[in-house]
Amino acid sequence: MRLRAFAPKLAPPSCRRSWLSPPFLRSRAPLAPFLPGAASLPSRAFPPGSASPRALSEFARAVCRENVTVLLKASLVPWASYMTNSPTLIVMIGLPARGKTYMSKKLTRYLNWIGVPTKVFNLGVYRREAVKSYKSYDFFRHDNKEAMEIRKRCALVALEDVKSYLLEECGQIAVFDATNTTRERRDLILNFAKENAFKVFFVESVCDDPEVIAANILEVKVSSPDYPERHRENVMDDFLKRIECYKVTYQPLDPDAYDKDLSFIKVINVGQRFLVNRVQDYIQSKIVYYLMNIHVQPRTIYLCRHGESEYNLLGRIGGDSGLSARGKQFSQALKKFIEEQEIVDLKVWTSQLKRTIQTAESLGVLYEQWKILNEIDAGVCEEMTYAEIEAKYPEEFAMRDQEKYLYRYPGGESYQDLVQRLEPVIMELERQGNVLVISHQAVMRCLLAYFLDKSADELPYLRCPLHTILKLTPVAYGCKVETITLNVEAVNTHRDKPSLTSVSFAAPLWLHLFQNQPQTLFNTC
Repeated sequence: MRLRAFAPKLAPPSCRRSWLSPPFLRSRAPLAPFLPGAASLPSRAFPPGSASPRALSEFARAVCRENVTVLLKASLVPWASYMTNSPTLIVMIGLPARGKTYMSKKLTRYLNWIGVPTKVFNLGVYRREAVKSYKSYDFFRHDNKEAMEIRKRCALVALEDVKSYLLEECGQIAVFDATNTTRERRDLILNFAKENAFKVFFVESVCDDPEVIAANILEVKVSSPDYPERHRENVMDDFLKRIECYKVTYQPLDPDAYDKDLSFIKVINVGQRFLVNRVQDYIQSKIVYYLMNIHVQPRTIYLCRHGESEYNLLGRIGGDSGLSARGKQFSQALKKFIEEQEIVDLKVWTSQLKRTIQTAESLGVLYEQWKILNEIDAGVCEEMTYAEIEAKYPEEFAMRDQEKYLYRYPGGESYQDLVQRLEPVIMELERQGNVLVISHQAVMRCLLAYFLDKSADELPYLRCPLHTILKLTPVAYGCKVETITLNVEAVNTHRDKPSLTSVSFAAPLWLHLFQNQPQTLFNTC
């Protein structure tokens, strides 16, 4: 039995437990940090005094049989220890309407997509929970002692939730989304982080462009829960006064003196300039690189698969076949659609496989070929049908149904591998304007999961039908999706997620892990 079937390392080091240690044998409590509800599972007592391989095998089979759901959920815990060696707290800084929440949400979406468990803690949510109704900017005056005390208590409650997430729920990164404009508040956060052994990285957004600020207020703040059923003019007036309240006490990061030893990035005027100071580790360098690539200019991203291929007609996966007759018809329909859209400065990207190249050639425009956009590598299963795979490799077929995201084809890739391969594409898409990406089913799923903030469990089952275009328009805190079908028939290549009861559980895989390396059940390659 191979251990490579499930792609690398399944739980953060701080949450690793010996599954066969005495505490686990008596209860499920050790699973609680990374399996919600695991502590309430019925326990199975290990036969007293028996540590023989046979007894171990019988116990492992029983655990697998009784807790299939738990085991599969456990495998979904993202692995991030190769990027982080301790929990990190990202602290946003800046006046209101400077794009802090926009950056927080985008950064969180990116980090979760690459497999680093990350969560945003927005202080505004805590404040609205504490103060049910917002009346005016007076709440944010620095001389409003009662309000200042409420805001401080909200910050402390939020930081306690950060602590729980990073220490008890196996989060790796927490993003504290608040203004944090005073040194007093930032020192409080630094002391909190030091007490809990968290690394801290500050992200300060500085903007003095009145047009950008006004656009942000109108796009985001008008629909804020703080302003239900208010006219735009009233919202703009109140919010500008709120900003003035913060300006009175705002102390920007000082890279030359007071804050010279802190790790931070200053984002100036939505990416016109950057100032980076004392990056501590690999994950912070990735955060810096990501923030230096995103922009807020209007653009549209079009995602579609190649036209129907000859192998699609035969039900075969992978390979490098050309387009079918209907696939060629789709390429012509795609050309007509693109011409009708009159898209300015459109870039077209394809993989290096025939079916995407043939689809792009019909457009009559320049296109770029990316090898990293090639379809997921099915290894020994390339060019086979699912029926053939099930007949020849029944165990592989069953294991892939159990955990499609982490399963790696023999000699091939997993969806997790594919996400890592596609990271440069995401970075480049964030830098670009209008782009049409002609790719493949698994590749399109990975890209779509990034833009729609889908989990690893959802990603492999996203619907990306042939001869359909997905038009993605980035908006304030997410992405608007339009589905455009070009009315050219094609085969259906989608496989629904099997129900747990229909999955033939491959107990030998889990049994092998128990028998050979029980202490590293979540540390397999």
